[in-house]
Amino acid sequence: MTAEMVAPAWMHEQITAEEYDSWSEEQCAGIEIVDGMVVVSPSASKRHNRLARILANALDAAAGTEWNADTDFDVRLQDVPLTNRRPDVIVYRANTIDITPTRPEHVLLVAEVVSPGSETTDRIVKVDQYAKAGIGFYWRIEQAATGVPLVYTYVLDPATKTYRDGDVFTGVLKAAAPFPVEIDLGQV
Repeated sequence: MTAEMVAPAWMHEQITAEEYDSWSEEQCAGIEIVDGMVVVSPSASKRHNRLARILANALDAAAGTEWNADTDFDVRLQDVPLTNRRPDVIVYRANTIDITPTRPEHVLLVAEVVSPGSETTDRIVKVDQYAKAGIGFYWRIEQAATGVPLVYTYVLDPATKTYRDGDVFTGVLKAAAPFPVEIDLGQV
């Protein structure tokens, strides 16, 4: 094993919120922190990034002035142990654009585009984490073999802090919560 193949020490130690907040944006890109431990996310495919961008652009256009939709930035789910997730698409209150870190109370919706390496995390782990954090809506986008994505929507039950199944859309989302919107994801 060469020196280049050895992971840096910080990847094997719990990271605090204060330590993470001192890192540069470049250091934070491509990683998430779960229970204080660094989780490296592989680079997404062009198809994955395109689908996330189409969805974010459509949600941003439909959101009006009170909400923004963006891709690829941290949501601080908890401070101790530190858990930061980086959803593929996030809809958050426009008036919190300069507040960091972004907290669950700023967020209306998170969407994850499932990739070959993220099936279990996106279908099980993140669903539970986002629900426990109190994020109102979760969308999971599956890239079907037909090329037309399937979108599974979930709505938070605030009493139980769990999601209940919403609608499933194939290729086009119509009047889906949280705001009426039609998004043609078509052949991606």
